[in-house]
Formats: sequence, C-alpha cells, structure tokens
Amino acid sequence: MINVAIHRLPHAADLQLPVYQSEDAAGMDLAAALPADASVVLRPGGRALIPTGLAIELPKGYEAQVRPRSGLALHSGVTVLNSPGTVDADYRGEIGVILINLGSDPFEVKRGARIAQLVVAPVARVAWIGSAALRGSARGAGGFGSTDAAISG
Repeated sequence: MINVAIHRLPHAADLQLPVYQSEDAAGMDLAAALPADASVVLRPGGRALIPTGLAIELPKGYEAQVRPRSGLALHSGVTVLNSPGTVDADYRGEIGVILINLGSDPFEVKRGARIAQLVVAPVARVAWIGSAALRGSARGAGGFGSTDAAISG
C-alpha cells in the first residue's frame, strides 16, 4: 500500500473519490465531473475529453494508468482512446479521460458516470547500453503475428 495525495477540484466536490470495487481489483473507477445539466453525447466515432475533477501527487517512481472499463467497451463500444493514458509522477493537473465511441449508437456521458479505471503502478527506469548485436531468441526478429503461426501450425 502506498499513500497518494489527492486533490478534489471544486467541480467534483460531491463526487466519490476513486475506490476499488472489490478486494482484489487492480483499478479504481474514475467518474465524470461534468456539470449536472450538461452531459456529453458521443456520436459513433466521436471523442471527447471528460474531466474527473481530480489531481494527484504520485510518489516518484510511480505512474497512474487510465484504462477502459470493460463494461462500457462491451455494452456500448466506448473506450479510452489513448489506452492506457499515463499520469506521470510529476503531473499535478486535472486527470482527464479521452473517451471514444466505437459503437453504432450515440452514448451519453452524465455527471458521476464511471468512465474509466485508474491503476497505479511502479515505473522502471531504463539506462540504454549500446550493442553491436543482440543475443538470439526462439522468436528472433519475428514481428506482428509471428507467434500465431507457431500456435496454429
């Protein structure tokens, strides 16, 4: 368990803070902090930045990932466009969620709707080491779909 400072902005004052919905859940649901009288309608193929009214202060060495909610994707075709969206440890602004409607019907986002989930995870830092060649592996340089042939063949 890590402690993360969270700041609720005025337009989210009455919304619940993100919570885990079950004991072993990896993510916490983010809610739409839209005005009560101003929903956002995502037409098929449409996208919008939805405010959450939350800003966080992650510890150094962590990130928060904004991920889609599986129920929205399955039932409405609505997902997070830049999935996963990354909230860096040094970002202090409002968390926004870019939703896109890949479904066939318009989708209305209302205040308080659970629109995405937030997963906090450690981040590994990389130090590149130049190399004239890489060690071999069973896959080698096989790219997109290259492992499918081994499964079906």
